[in-house]
Amino acid sequence: MIDRKLCEFVPTHMSTLTVDSPAAAALLEKIRNKTARVGVVGLGYVGLPLAVEFGKAGFHVTGIDVTQPKVDQINAGSSYVQDVPTAEVAELVAAGRLAATSDFSVVRELDTINIAVPTPLRKTKDPDMSFVVAAAQSIAKFIHPGLLIILESTTYPGTTDELLLPMFEESGLKAGKDFFLCFSPERVDPGNPKYQTKNIPKVVGGMTPTCTELGAAFYGMALETVVPVGSTVVAEMVKLLENTFRMINIGLVNELAVMCHRMNINVWEVIDAAATKPFGFMPFYPGPGLGGHCIPIDPFYLSWKSKQAGIEARFIELAGHVNGYMPHYVVERVQDALNDHKKPLNGSSVHVVGVAYKRDIDDVRESPALDVIHLLCQRGARVSYTDPYVSSLKFDGYSLESVPLEQAAAADCAVIITDHKSFDYDRLVAGAPLILDSRNALKGRSAANIIRL
Repeated sequence: MIDRKLCEFVPTHMSTLTVDSPAAAALLEKIRNKTARVGVVGLGYVGLPLAVEFGKAGFHVTGIDVTQPKVDQINAGSSYVQDVPTAEVAELVAAGRLAATSDFSVVRELDTINIAVPTPLRKTKDPDMSFVVAAAQSIAKFIHPGLLIILESTTYPGTTDELLLPMFEESGLKAGKDFFLCFSPERVDPGNPKYQTKNIPKVVGGMTPTCTELGAAFYGMALETVVPVGSTVVAEMVKLLENTFRMINIGLVNELAVMCHRMNINVWEVIDAAATKPFGFMPFYPGPGLGGHCIPIDPFYLSWKSKQAGIEARFIELAGHVNGYMPHYVVERVQDALNDHKKPLNGSSVHVVGVAYKRDIDDVRESPALDVIHLLCQRGARVSYTDPYVSSLKFDGYSLESVPLEQAAAADCAVIITDHKSFDYDRLVAGAPLILDSRNALKGRSAANIIRL
């Protein structure tokens, strides 16, 4: 349902929608009676769960993706996204409430369309908007009166207004009157069993108050809580604040971990004790580096945009430097540990335990494990790995296959990068001659072969 208390903080109120154009009134009626035909561009970890939720809410949903194997798999009733059960996809496809296509001409038949395509960084750390531009250009060819367009891809403040709006208004249609344009940041946390698309509060901001009202009404039909804000730029900045907050605080505890090691202090015990304070403190934990689709990337969108405004984002840049150093620090600790056992890193075997970017998922995007493996190989180590979610790795010329965890016993050192719950840590401790634990996965265990970050 729409959270009416939150709505009191914006100029419009969802309890008394005040749409001010015939196109808006017609669309609102379609949304309310669930006859609106919903479209989602980009059927990845954001788009597919969103499409499924609207299908489950009773809407007819069409997914659009340029990757034909994804389209074929959806139409066959199968899911390739970990958080979306195949049974749900199969049920919706069989009921005629979910279909997929690679043909953008279907936009002619749609009433709403969400854009959920990748927004990576270039090597120069500036935004790569090519996927968003390509999607918007394809939609613009078939834009029509009454269409609600919502961008969900994480981006810099001003994207919706500066980039998308001119492309769509080239048609002669006017945003807020003829068609409706919003931004709503995706907040998906892959592998989170508690918070998923349906119950994560949905922020939405439109180009006009009517756009915001329609966007909020639309999401309110399928998601539990909607949080309207006053503009697209506010909504765009919300996501960047959330992930920059996490990145900076992780950078702080990573730096603290390095400091504590030099002073022979257990950083994990320090954080646990500090976390007992019931106010004014929120625990963050050190690790081998940042990974995933958001935290390593999103803050640099904000940094890039701030430079356009003549402002230096010093906190962001510094935290990025600290976090970027952590894979190097892990390898240095492995090298020091081997040296203490009279072994050089060059020629030693190192077994990496977990390569996904976070616990209990199969995603390796921006995983610090990739940097750790690369650095270990650069220094002459023979590297193997175990990950029950990632059967093979191919990156930067490396090609590795996951092996059973028992093989860590044959390595000179094991290094825990991702703390999957399914790992048998007792067996690892009993078998491996040396273990560097970068995640505190071995908390509560005490053995001579354990070295903590």
